[in-house]
Amino acid sequence: MRALFGGERYTAELAWTDLAAVLPGWEIIACPPDQVSRHLDGVDAICPVGARIDGAVLEAGTFGLVHQFGVGLEKVDVARATELGVLVARVPGDAGGNADSVAEIAVLHLLALSRRLEEARAALQEGRWTARPTGSSLQDATVAIVGLGAIGVAVARRLAPFGSRLLGVRAHPGLGGPAEVEQVTGPDGLPGVLAIADAVICCAMFTGSNAGMFGTAAFSAMRPGALFVNVARGGLVDEGALLAALESGQLGGAGLDVYASEPADPSSALLRHPLVLATPHVGGLTGYMFRRTGQVFAANVQRWARGESPNWAVNSPAFRR
Repeated sequence: MRALFGGERYTAELAWTDLAAVLPGWEIIACPPDQVSRHLDGVDAICPVGARIDGAVLEAGTFGLVHQFGVGLEKVDVARATELGVLVARVPGDAGGNADSVAEIAVLHLLALSRRLEEARAALQEGRWTARPTGSSLQDATVAIVGLGAIGVAVARRLAPFGSRLLGVRAHPGLGGPAEVEQVTGPDGLPGVLAIADAVICCAMFTGSNAGMFGTAAFSAMRPGALFVNVARGGLVDEGALLAALESGQLGGAGLDVYASEPADPSSALLRHPLVLATPHVGGLTGYMFRRTGQVFAANVQRWARGESPNWAVNSPAFRR
């Protein structure tokens, strides 16, 4: 059996071939995201990673499974896969450890922005002990978590011990939220929540229909000087509107780990803005996530290889290729 990964490595330190121990009997091959179509011979299963698995790729191969190493399937043509009898599956954030790792970087961004870390480091380097920045505390701060899936819940559980008041916004408010979240509202209530939040963390699932949900209207609804953190997907944010809100002083800072276009342009006005803390989509890149997701991913691929239905499939083809 042969598995193709649409990315040369997980990180510089971790290779996809490191999964060999949990995928016995499988040959693991990897290629750059834009070269998947050149490596389809004999492939039984594809892990997209960052590659686009569109209709052309699906039609060119004979593989029967597309399984993401994590959650994101926005680059997979699930409808065409279903027509061709190809199963599509993912690893939920709470099952593979991704949610825990992403939640940690969300808290990192929020803490660094709240305590004005970059300004504090600059003051130290410049010897400005009489002009040190005054940070804000998460104690008694109101933090809105937009999206209460696995990542949003993990963020809430990490922020609660800081003494923050937590509010949640989710597509289906009837599902409620964890005990740490005081109040959960639906999308219609987003402007009201933004108006009272000291900080907003975007953890929402990107569906396409919610593209640009954080745009001029959303940023205008936020409290002047509020902080914004996005660890979900870049497509959820109108980056031009975000830059305008920062330049006008409407926002006090932004922490970004995801971007509308990736790799992001480091020379862009947004990433160079002094109030932006930017990281290169590293939220899920931890050894813990790789090991835990690798185990869950491998077990699910083996289920499929045995003819069983994989867990967390997002489609139900009438037949299997």
